[in-house]
Amino acid sequence: MFATPAYAQAATGGGAEMFTSFVPLILIFGIMYFLLIRPQQKKLKEHKAMVEALRRGDQVLTQGGIVGKVTHVNEDGTVVVEIADNVKVKVVKATIVQVMNKTEPAAA
Repeated sequence: MFATPAYAQAATGGGAEMFTSFVPLILIFGIMYFLLIRPQQKKLKEHKAMVEALRRGDQVLTQGGIVGKVTHVNEDGTVVVEIADNVKVKVVKATIVQVMNKTEPAAA
């Protein structure tokens, strides 16, 4: 009574139509790459270079908001930071957000 006849869609080549249906997805991925992924990778690379260049005497800012002076750089990925007179804190290198004052290397 209420049923309508269903007609199958005519089969065509499909190659060009299939490609055109993926074009929006490809464009969205391209836009996401250039707006989100690429800048984030660049920022990570710059942060890694900054952390690797840390040395004794640098004044740094940590993610927790602590400002201190680097007194020792360890090989295990940590740094000893002096935050007050005779108060030293061991901090993970990755948590250092900014190097505020960079010390110059000693002349040989």
